[in-house]
Amino acid sequence: MRIAIFQVDAFTNVRFKGNPAAVCLLDEWISDDLMQHIAAENNLSETAFFIKTKEGFHIRWFTPVTEVDLCGHATLATAAVIFEKLDYKLDKILFQSKSGMLTVGRREDDYILNFPTDKITQTETDPSLHEALGIAPLKSFKGREDFLLIYENEQQIRDLTPDFNKLAAITQRGVIVSAPGNEFDFVSRFFAPAVGIEEDPVTGSAHTSLTPYWAEELGKESLTAKQLSQREGMLRCTHKGDRTEIAGKVAFYLEGIIQV
Repeated sequence: MRIAIFQVDAFTNVRFKGNPAAVCLLDEWISDDLMQHIAAENNLSETAFFIKTKEGFHIRWFTPVTEVDLCGHATLATAAVIFEKLDYKLDKILFQSKSGMLTVGRREDDYILNFPTDKITQTETDPSLHEALGIAPLKSFKGREDFLLIYENEQQIRDLTPDFNKLAAITQRGVIVSAPGNEFDFVSRFFAPAVGIEEDPVTGSAHTSLTPYWAEELGKESLTAKQLSQREGMLRCTHKGDRTEIAGKVAFYLEGIIQV
């Protein structure tokens, strides 16, 4: 079996920055086991698989160790492949997914995700999280899958050195840490050792939790964001009630064929 594969750096226009995602084009679904093996072989934070449907496309996402319900950067990468490599003519792509219907549009060289907004609830800080991260947050929230921890300033976010073994034992998917930015409205990092990703370079789905929080905190509907991983990435986020728009650029890196 031969499968077309692309590798795309998402939320950046510079190769080797942003978050790399593998994108696999399928004629029909292959087994979950084979998709998981391919994702493990790629060894990127996410590999997206997609097929054409009557309504648009169906997309699924796998880390090296498990399937996940939602992934922003791999959806952005998949949309870029469909628009640019498959010469898609419509202005908007519809993706059927485990998280419902997702759309991706484009505006000049930006791709714009439209995702369901996460509902976050303020909670007491889990002492285990404090211990794993080394610095107590100002506030703690729990969303659909992730914890969101708010800190005082950007430098605290940059300086965090988590104990990933401890984090893996106490999280369902991941931990978002965030603070006001020096040059951006807010900054963040994302840790997900429980699903095989110690630190994700740029996490689109985390911004469905971050955007409603910072929109209310800063009194702004449209926000600029930077994820402070080693690779870094920039996002433009818009709070639209029960939907969140997340815009970013991509850089194409690799195009080839998998033989399985």
